[in-house]
Amino acid sequence: MYQLDEETEADWWEVEALYDLCFSPGRTALSSYRLRDGVPTVAALCLVMRQDGNLVAAIRYWPVEVGGEDVLLLGPVAVHPTHQGEGLGGLLINESLGEARRQGWERVLLVGDAPYYKRFGFWKLEGVEMPPPTNPDRVLGLELKSGAWKGVTGKVTKAAGA
Repeated sequence: MYQLDEETEADWWEVEALYDLCFSPGRTALSSYRLRDGVPTVAALCLVMRQDGNLVAAIRYWPVEVGGEDVLLLGPVAVHPTHQGEGLGGLLINESLGEARRQGWERVLLVGDAPYYKRFGFWKLEGVEMPPPTNPDRVLGLELKSGAWKGVTGKVTKAAGA
């Protein structure tokens, strides 16, 4: 049986170790991490999943802006290699997106593989620029409110006040 909870401060380093295992320690050199440096997560959307007390999956969200509009930056999402293929990543994504919608967020951005994220409703964004050297084909968006991405273009920046 799995237990799903909001990530706490006590979970931080265990989640970081899971991300290192799944993505390699060099992941923090990615351009998306420049948008996360010194910025608190959107804590209510950051989830951890445990089985028998052991961390098996995690997802985080960060506030960013595009063209002066508030946007959620999804990621990273990771599932321990021994639990991959069980649908846990999808469960985390669906649960957290549902909560984001309930909290009033309108749009979500991520850098990822379109074939995987398409099943959650994400599509390639046009006119939204992540910091280089991000591949523009991997910049994906999702509307939590109909029309939320309409007319929203420009560079992705840290959220105001961050």
